[in-house]
Amino acid sequence: MGSWERQQEAKTEAREKERLSREVLGKFFYDLAKLTFTAMALVGGISLIVDEPQLKQGVLMGIGICLTFLFSYIGYNILKR
Repeated sequence: MGSWERQQEAKTEAREKERLSREVLGKFFYDLAKLTFTAMALVGGISLIVDEPQLKQGVLMGIGICLTFLFSYIGYNILKR
Protein backbone atom coordinates (compact mmCIF):
# COMPACT_ATOMS: atom_id res chain seq x y z
CA MET A 1 0.00 0.00 0.00
CA GLY A 2 1.43 3.36 -1.03
CA SER A 3 1.59 6.51 1.01
CA TRP A 4 -1.17 8.11 -1.10
CA GLU A 5 -3.58 5.29 -0.22
CA ARG A 6 -2.70 5.60 3.46
CA GLN A 7 -3.31 9.35 3.33
CA GLN A 8 -6.70 8.81 1.69
CA GLU A 9 -7.60 6.19 4.27
CA ALA A 10 -6.56 8.55 7.08
CA LYS A 11 -8.70 11.35 5.61
CA THR A 12 -11.69 9.04 5.32
CA GLU A 13 -11.22 7.87 8.89
CA ALA A 14 -10.95 11.46 10.14
CA ARG A 15 -14.19 12.42 8.32
CA GLU A 16 -15.96 9.42 9.79
CA LYS A 17 -14.83 10.34 13.32
CA GLU A 18 -15.97 13.93 12.82
CA ARG A 19 -19.37 12.80 11.52
CA LEU A 20 -19.82 10.44 14.44
CA SER A 21 -18.82 13.15 16.91
CA ARG A 22 -21.36 15.59 15.41
CA GLU A 23 -24.05 12.94 15.53
CA VAL A 24 -23.42 12.18 19.20
CA LEU A 25 -23.35 15.88 20.10
CA GLY A 26 -26.60 16.51 18.21
CA LYS A 27 -28.29 13.61 19.99
CA PHE A 28 -27.03 15.01 23.30
CA PHE A 29 -28.76 18.34 22.66
CA TYR A 30 -31.97 16.57 21.59
CA ASP A 31 -31.85 14.60 24.84
CA LEU A 32 -31.40 17.85 26.78
CA ALA A 33 -34.47 19.23 25.02
CA LYS A 34 -36.48 16.14 25.97
CA LEU A 35 -35.35 16.36 29.59
CA THR A 36 -36.18 20.06 29.77
CA PHE A 37 -39.63 19.43 28.34
CA THR A 38 -40.24 16.58 30.79
CA ALA A 39 -39.12 18.69 33.75
CA MET A 40 -41.36 21.53 32.57
CA ALA A 41 -44.35 19.16 32.35
CA LEU A 42 -43.64 17.72 35.81
CA VAL A 43 -43.33 21.16 37.38
CA GLY A 44 -46.56 22.21 35.68
CA GLY A 45 -48.38 19.12 36.92
CA ILE A 46 -47.04 19.37 40.46
CA SER A 47 -47.86 23.06 40.68
CA LEU A 48 -51.49 22.27 39.82
CA ILE A 49 -51.64 19.92 42.81
CA VAL A 50 -49.79 22.25 45.17
CA ASP A 51 -51.29 25.71 45.29
CA GLU A 52 -48.61 27.78 43.53
CA PRO A 53 -48.96 31.36 42.27
CA GLN A 54 -49.98 31.60 38.61
CA LEU A 55 -47.14 34.00 37.79
CA LYS A 56 -44.54 31.50 38.95
CA GLN A 57 -46.13 28.78 36.81
CA GLY A 58 -46.13 31.07 33.78
CA VAL A 59 -42.48 32.01 34.22
CA LEU A 60 -41.43 28.37 34.59
CA MET A 61 -43.46 27.36 31.53
CA GLY A 62 -41.92 30.17 29.47
CA ILE A 63 -38.39 29.27 30.51
CA GLY A 64 -39.05 25.59 29.83
CA ILE A 65 -40.46 26.25 26.37
CA CYS A 66 -37.57 28.56 25.46
CA LEU A 67 -34.93 26.10 26.66
CA THR A 68 -36.62 23.20 24.89
CA PHE A 69 -36.69 25.16 21.64
CA LEU A 70 -33.09 26.34 22.09
CA PHE A 71 -31.69 22.85 22.74
CA SER A 72 -33.67 21.39 19.84
CA TYR A 73 -32.45 24.13 17.52
CA ILE A 74 -28.81 23.60 18.53
CA GLY A 75 -29.13 19.84 18.07
CA TYR A 76 -30.77 20.31 14.66
CA ASN A 77 -28.05 22.67 13.46
CA ILE A 78 -25.30 20.33 14.60
CA LEU A 79 -26.88 17.35 12.83
CA LYS A 80 -27.67 19.37 9.71
CA ARG A 81 -24.00 20.16 8.94
